Amino acid sequence: MSRFLLKISYDGTNYHGWQVQPNGITIQQVLCEKLSVLTKENVGVTGCSRTDAGVHANEFFCHFDVHHELPVSAFIKGLNAILPDDIAVLNCLQVSNDFHARYTAKGKQYIYKFYDGDIPNPFLKRYTLTVPKKINDELVSEFCKKMIGRYDFCGFSSSKRTVEDTVRTITACEIERQGDVVCFKITADGFLYNMVRIIAGTALDVSNGKICNDDIINIINSKQRDRAGATLPAHALYLNKVFY
Repeated sequence: MSRFLLKISYDGTNYHGWQVQPNGITIQQVLCEKLSVLTKENVGVTGCSRTDAGVHANEFFCHFDVHHELPVSAFIKGLNAILPDDIAVLNCLQVSNDFHARYTAKGKQYIYKFYDGDIPNPFLKRYTLTVPKKINDELVSEFCKKMIGRYDFCGFSSSKRTVEDTVRTITACEIERQGDVVCFKITADGFLYNMVRIIAGTALDVSNGKICNDDIINIINSKQRDRAGATLPAHALYLNKVFY
């Protein structure tokens, strides 16, 4: 048995997230189907993360096992030829059989994109969150600095989370402005369910003056979900990097 690691990118608009589920088509389902066609084996795929419905990935990793070696270059070309246009294979390499796309990962980086232009942009509407007020870069940058560290992020997670340990270490947090698009970028050793969307919602509240930066540490320590910001929509969230 040989294990291979796929590096892919996808537009999550038309999918119910990564993980196979009964109520809609998912990225994992499509990959399993196409890999099985190409390899002529019943292939299962394990992902590095469980992205929600509508979430995109600039970089996503998943592994699968087959009973024979693969001609990697031709395999990538062949797989891309039968995948839908909103999923692309960027690379494929053979890894050791104990490698795990999720549990071997050391950390992940997400980006949440805001659009704060005065004129609506129809080309960005599907991929950014349009906000009515200009993002206050200075206030959000200050907020980002306060988020860095090891904390219990229970209050920044949905009640639907399936893990008991809610302590995570955020190693980097920043914003980058590209004209009227503001990229909120966050890196951690792991994320809880909806954690990035809630942190981005809190950053937006800070920008709008609804939450004071001086209260951020107290909000984190309170572990109370209702003290943090709203859970922002999924369509502006991107898994950007995975670290191994």
